[in-house]
Amino acid sequence: MNPLAAELNEMLSQHNVHVLESLSDLGKNLFFPKGILTQSAEAKEKAHKFNATIGIATEKGGPMYLQCIQDKLSAFDPKDIYPYAPPAGKPELRKLWREKMIEENPSLEGKHFSLPIVTSALTHGLSIVADLFMDPGDHLILPEMLWGNYNLTFATRRGAIVKKYPTFTVAGGFDVDAFKAVLRNSAEEKGKAVVLLNFPNNPSGYTPTVAEGDAIVAAIKEVAEGGCNVVAITDDAYFGLFYEDSMKESLFGKLANIDPRVLAVKLDGATKEDYVWGFRTGFITFADGQNYENPPVMTALEKKTLGIIRATISNCPHPSQTFVIEALKSPDFKKQKREKFETMKGRSLKVKEVLDSGKYDKSFSYYPFNSGYFMCLKLKTVDAERLRVHLLDKYGVGAISIGKTDLRIAFSCIEEQDVAELFDLIHQGVQDLS
Repeated sequence: MNPLAAELNEMLSQHNVHVLESLSDLGKNLFFPKGILTQSAEAKEKAHKFNATIGIATEKGGPMYLQCIQDKLSAFDPKDIYPYAPPAGKPELRKLWREKMIEENPSLEGKHFSLPIVTSALTHGLSIVADLFMDPGDHLILPEMLWGNYNLTFATRRGAIVKKYPTFTVAGGFDVDAFKAVLRNSAEEKGKAVVLLNFPNNPSGYTPTVAEGDAIVAAIKEVAEGGCNVVAITDDAYFGLFYEDSMKESLFGKLANIDPRVLAVKLDGATKEDYVWGFRTGFITFADGQNYENPPVMTALEKKTLGIIRATISNCPHPSQTFVIEALKSPDFKKQKREKFETMKGRSLKVKEVLDSGKYDKSFSYYPFNSGYFMCLKLKTVDAERLRVHLLDKYGVGAISIGKTDLRIAFSCIEEQDVAELFDLIHQGVQDLS
């Protein structure tokens, strides 16, 4: 083991050994090298004569660039788009995002958590978490209605065993009891559990009520108090898009600092909640279970995270970080986000209104939804994949089939005035095949 990794592990051992125990073998071996980047950072501060360290080209005291590119980006200073960004992300962006998190999540008030580290959007953050905490055979706890890429990221790449529980009760609420049962089984079998909480959920579009959210947190705390180490990940990709009665903030705030054996990890980003999908700008934030500031633990986790970033992508794109900074500082940012929120909410409520008409009851019902980008139909008479292909071929309608009965609809892509026609066509497709 590299001495730098051993040093970070010793920091964890002294200040919260449960975090060390939760790391994968790879996670234990990770470190941030004192190599070119560290030497370049030192040179940036002290090399007032010549700085011949990092691999970029410069001229006239700034980064070299092609004018045909700069002509399209003339609103931005070349120094804010062309050089490499720091491995952890631009400091200003990290600070602004932390402030945004606190403003939008009142439960974070008084909690202790790290400065967000910039990732190349959510999937990159999930990959980092998988590398840090998953060994072959470790349990990943997920609802049955899940984003399929979790399987690739955690099971295929890292050998995790996905333990699923029913998403909804018969009455239509989040099945907290089923979640508890699977969590307790993992606690007894492994003594460690990685819990992934994705709200608003993809594919169902459901966010738990406040009471359901509190029950989820209580279940995690209970197994931790019983001796199980829990890594609780909140995938908050669609954060803020809460249209009806539900939690209005991330569970990260309530999971932070609740028990020494619970490490809370928040994954979020500008990608979906700020409608900049192609920017690929996300964040990973840690909160250990101690109810006091624990800088050594945060430092160790940050350096191990930076070790993964350095070993895989080196750093995240600089231009998109600059663009997000400018957005967050804009006086119009909140107003414009609210306008888009109302548009998305209108689409969601219109879907529910159309489906509640009773017109399609013989063809399909729908799972609970109250947030996010998606909702799911439960087909009654035809196979979902067969219907998907038929809709595409005959009506030019695209949807996603999930299993034999479920069809995911991204209402985020459908104008409100087109919602009724969409479901009329899906209903007609069912009738064709029936």
